[in-house]
Amino acid sequence: FVWDSLQLLRKMAPSSTEPCLHQRALFPFPDILLDTDNTEQAAHTALRLLQHLFNILSSPSIPVPSTPAHWLHTARHDLLNQLQHHIHHLERCFPADAARLHRRGPRNLHLSINKYFGCIQHFLQNHTYSPCAWDHVRLEAHACFQRLDTLIRRMKSQA
Repeated sequence: FVWDSLQLLRKMAPSSTEPCLHQRALFPFPDILLDTDNTEQAAHTALRLLQHLFNILSSPSIPVPSTPAHWLHTARHDLLNQLQHHIHHLERCFPADAARLHRRGPRNLHLSINKYFGCIQHFLQNHTYSPCAWDHVRLEAHACFQRLDTLIRRMKSQA
């Protein structure tokens, strides 16, 4: 899953249209999210990360054009479909009671995830959704997929 997602992310934006050296992006990822021996908590963390990635990459609230022109629509669409598929797969791992799903896991971990993606969203807004800002977000999504891979490997080794 992660390898395919990384390939689609690369296809989605084959090259940057402008140098982005003037914009500095700092998205402090809460590494504590990766340090868990609880398989259910790890699965819930993976689900939340995927949901946030999907929301940022597909948000209808983003001004038009929603993503840079140099991003390939087909690859982006394929990536969003893949994310949606894996979100649904992980959601099936949890009880049908959605209220219980949202209460699972330590509250500070949920807040950490929300803060992390809030920083990314704030960065996009502050840079008026520029192609350069989107390239920073694409690079951060790449790093996030690598972290998801780490989390999934730990889940599999504990199962």
